[in-house]
Amino acid sequence: MSRFSPAIRACVFDAYGTLFDVHSAVARHRERLGSQASAVSALWRQKQLEYTWLRSLMGRYADFDHITEDALLHALEAFGVEPEGLTDDLLAAYRELTCYPEAPAALRTLQQRGMQTAILSNGTEQTLTHASRSAGLDDSLDRILSVDALGIYKPDPRVYQLAVDALDVSAAEILFHSSNAWDVAGAAAFGFRVAWINRSGAVRERLPEPPDVELTTLEPVPDLLGSR
Repeated sequence: MSRFSPAIRACVFDAYGTLFDVHSAVARHRERLGSQASAVSALWRQKQLEYTWLRSLMGRYADFDHITEDALLHALEAFGVEPEGLTDDLLAAYRELTCYPEAPAALRTLQQRGMQTAILSNGTEQTLTHASRSAGLDDSLDRILSVDALGIYKPDPRVYQLAVDALDVSAAEILFHSSNAWDVAGAAAFGFRVAWINRSGAVRERLPEPPDVELTTLEPVPDLLGSR
């Protein structure tokens, strides 16, 4: 039996850090980056997120592919890395990120049980579609929803409304999954039921609206929701 009331009718997933390992792009080229590889990857991700928030606040939208490249260029320059073709290779790897090992089975099980499944992400629809296909997740997703339709990034409430409109369910009938604590807070404040996929053991943010449940992977989600 599900622990949620009203019953969950749709499972919506953040993409980056939740379904896809954002550090797997650098991992493919770790030898070329040497001892700075992990630090470059961390700064790349940090700046990628910061640029989404700042551009939203400034009203200067650029799509996530553009922001991802800008963030990478910043990280490489900050660590004094000479690209020499590395930029293109890392961006290509980012378009085909490795998914977390439990993700395919979790999505497949949810869909087989009649649950609507969707990605709701800052990423562009084209890149998300390519990444999902590359990782073998595309057949287990009913929709891929991108902020490009709005020209503003999470955690703006209008982004979360995209899922309500596309899936034709109420906010309370959506279980939203994210590994990003700030995204968890935004989704919960909007009215979603929320599972924080806390893969890194991070402490909770001091923001309104805690998650309904905290997990370390997606594996328990189907059992959490019970059969339909």
